[in-house]
Amino acid sequence: MIKTKLWISLILIASSITSIAQVKYSIKGNIKDLKDTTIYLANYYGNKLYYNDTTKVDSKGNFTFKGKPYNECGKYALVMPGPKYFDFIVADENIVIDADTTNRIENIKVKESENNKVFFNYINYINNKRKQREPIDVILADSTKTEEQKKAAMDQLNKLNDEVIAYQKNLVTTKPDLLVAKLIKASMEIEIPDAPAELTDDEKKKWSYYYFRSHYWDNYDLQDPRLVRDQSFHKLVERFITQTLPQIPDTMTTEAAKLIERAKGNEDAYKYIIHQFTYNFETSKIMCMDEGFVFMVDNYYSKGLTPWMKEDKIKDMKESADGKRHCLCGETALDIILPDLNDNWVSMKGMKSKYTLLVIWEASCGHCKKELPKIKELYDKWKGKGLGVYAVHNNQEVDKWKKFLEENNLDFVNVSRTAGIMTQDSATKLIMNKTTTLSSLNYHQYWDVSSTPKVYLMDKDFKIIAKSLGADQLDELLNKLETGADVSQPMREHEYEDEDQPQKSPQRKPSPPKQGAANGQAGQKK
Repeated sequence: MIKTKLWISLILIASSITSIAQVKYSIKGNIKDLKDTTIYLANYYGNKLYYNDTTKVDSKGNFTFKGKPYNECGKYALVMPGPKYFDFIVADENIVIDADTTNRIENIKVKESENNKVFFNYINYINNKRKQREPIDVILADSTKTEEQKKAAMDQLNKLNDEVIAYQKNLVTTKPDLLVAKLIKASMEIEIPDAPAELTDDEKKKWSYYYFRSHYWDNYDLQDPRLVRDQSFHKLVERFITQTLPQIPDTMTTEAAKLIERAKGNEDAYKYIIHQFTYNFETSKIMCMDEGFVFMVDNYYSKGLTPWMKEDKIKDMKESADGKRHCLCGETALDIILPDLNDNWVSMKGMKSKYTLLVIWEASCGHCKKELPKIKELYDKWKGKGLGVYAVHNNQEVDKWKKFLEENNLDFVNVSRTAGIMTQDSATKLIMNKTTTLSSLNYHQYWDVSSTPKVYLMDKDFKIIAKSLGADQLDELLNKLETGADVSQPMREHEYEDEDQPQKSPQRKPSPPKQGAANGQAGQKK
């Protein structure tokens, strides 16, 4: 809880919510061996700290900050030169805390503030339990210890874990009106009861998982604005989105809507949850997750339900969503009609294949040069089983396109939007005589072509089955489709290894959580 380094925003910001209520309490104290200098008050918002207020320490080490309105209370930090800081609770009560420049927790004295007396007692209790745990961890990590010794150590660890949970429960039960109790309760794990005995082992696992998911927010008061100002809120939201929910767009959008509805009336929590879901959908590397981004834009940003967002940013998000909505998984694809090497206009939907693979690429693209030969191998393997490939060259470098086709013997359907057909008069004439369509000539607007290659697999009715997969993944998926195997599990999009394609951390798979003490306190490491 005591830190010697501080990663903090350089911008002095105020809380996003302003209260007109008069604040009748203050935050005072004394810092031994510190005088005639500036200190700061910083508030948590999610997992980050933001400067909130500043004051001067006088020649005797005394300081005073103004108190905060109710809806701006929460966990704060007092920041000293160094920088060094310690956390404390700001609630609607007078606070008097003495500390010193060593920043040692045992030297911090709470003279006034029931919340902080309880808070620092809790910290001291947890720190003592951690010290008791250290030799246990050493035994568990020692490969020379016998199974009997490790079992005894694990029993000790479980005992410590139970003691911490009991302490937390007692605190929450006996002091329910204190903000610190609500913060501790919010960090506690949901206790999962035993599943019905008549269920099979697999059914019990599912029952436990769904119980945990449906009760995930039981310990958190989503209508209390103060709880947003604590690191545990960010951890709860992040774990709910990335670990607790299965990474399936339909499920995630349903759960997002439920949680956002529950947070209405608590502006900061409402805003934070909307942002985190949107960010996850937009940046996820799980295939088809862009459906969630479109859902968030359509249901919140486009409907004026995110007043904190600037209009130009919302406009950009709408445009991005519009570029994705016609090529989402499960959607029936728009046709593309473009000329091939012999200037014959070829319709993608005229191919009548069991499976159609749309590949949008460029001959000057490094990733494309590596992937197209693999697509060719996939085509050779599967063309006899009903796979057709409709490859669209995405720029007007015709000579490079033709050369690459010849060198790699890409003998599937190859089309391109050449410069000649894109003049206004030519395009208008082609559309009017029904040679092609406006959406075909502007395909990049309907197929989310922000980078290449873009790959989409469709069934015989041109319903999009998969997207953004590599050739090896497509081979595996086609095998599953042909054999009737389960294809419902989330798949990761293909990530290229070139330097110009930034790599991201793998998405964590959802699984039923293990019970234990909050934040790993005196429990098993997570």
